[in-house]
Amino acid sequence: MDDLSLRLFKLSSEGFCCAQIMYKLALADEGTSNDDLIRSAQGLCRGIADTQKTCGVLTGGIGVLGLYGAKGNENEKAEEDFLQMIKEFHAWFKTEFGSTKCVTLIGERDFQSADQSFKPICAGMIQKAYVKVYEILLEHGFEYGNRRE
Repeated sequence: MDDLSLRLFKLSSEGFCCAQIMYKLALADEGTSNDDLIRSAQGLCRGIADTQKTCGVLTGGIGVLGLYGAKGNENEKAEEDFLQMIKEFHAWFKTEFGSTKCVTLIGERDFQSADQSFKPICAGMIQKAYVKVYEILLEHGFEYGNRRE
């Protein structure tokens, strides 16, 4: 098991969901943490509010890109290529996985049940998406740990 797979397994075992894991990985790679951000991301999981609509891996990845390129306060503007970065990620995600909807990606689920068979599917998607977010950031001149605070 490679390092990223091990980290994913650990975070999932700790009860974090897809969008939260995307953020946790990025923050850990920066050497930082942000419990408030992680809490806020929980509503994005399981297809936003457990509705199985837009995938939390997708929204989490867009959020990580936003940490680097989006407007953060009244004195900032979004980076010039921020919209391009999120469009690239969205297009890649749809092509790579065939859909942006949780229900299509993992099938209809009762997340309150003991059935956790969706987790390996999600883990594979998180792993690929996390690497892609990292690639997009590098292509646009960003690196983890080097962003506006």
